[in-house]
Amino acid sequence: MVRRRFSSAGLVVCATAKNGLTRETEMTETIVDTGAARAVDAVKAYGSGETEVRALDGVSVSFPAQQFTAIMGPSGSGKSTLMQCVAGLDRLTSGEAYIGETALSGLNKTDLTLLRRDRLGFIFQQYNLIPTLSAKENILLPLTLAGEKPDRAWFDTIVQTVGMANRIDNLPSQLSGGQQQRVAVARALVPRPDIVFADEPTGALDSRTGMEILSFMRQAVADAGQTIVMVTHDPHAASYANNVLFLADGQIIDEMPNPTADRVLDRMKRFEG
Repeated sequence: MVRRRFSSAGLVVCATAKNGLTRETEMTETIVDTGAARAVDAVKAYGSGETEVRALDGVSVSFPAQQFTAIMGPSGSGKSTLMQCVAGLDRLTSGEAYIGETALSGLNKTDLTLLRRDRLGFIFQQYNLIPTLSAKENILLPLTLAGEKPDRAWFDTIVQTVGMANRIDNLPSQLSGGQQQRVAVARALVPRPDIVFADEPTGALDSRTGMEILSFMRQAVADAGQTIVMVTHDPHAASYANNVLFLADGQIIDEMPNPTADRVLDRMKRFEG
């Protein structure tokens, strides 16, 4: 069996021989792309002893900058847990998660909150809009909390692209579900975060609106150099990504560059076999 892990010097290839002993060969000439975010030997465990359940079981993965990565797997595979831990929404039991070169385990609650506010964007299945704020105020909320002024040209570009220019002064209650999600996407992108984490962003939308949201997310990567990591169960949604990671039992077991919906669906069916 051969597996890989990261070290400060480079890539470590771990090979288990027939006698059960593990031989590690450090390839110091290999340059490891640390990416916009990464996890190293990430373990997330619940319970202890015989009742311990590992949602993540020693995951090492890097999410490249300016790329759209989708994470897929069956229910309970650890895909949402991986995203939440790398995004600083949950703590690992052991191992490390990084945003750029910042190790999350070394941050206290205040620093972690500031990192999420200043460097990350989030898109969830539930839009999480403030009901008393207009669409414009919701979009600008991260910048308002940070005491920063928006880039007006970039704001106008995002609002036009998500098709909300004519509804920018409406409250969330005056918007459809698709329009609310467009606001949530704009809110994540307007601050120009290092990375956007999206958890089932089209799960509550009809297929047409979902396709429009995914097209815009892909456009943000291609045209604006945005980095996006998306958890999804939908092969069609995953096909918009540059690369798909497949998790099972808390481990990454496969990946698929340049995915198509049919190829992703075929790979997911193998989980059921």
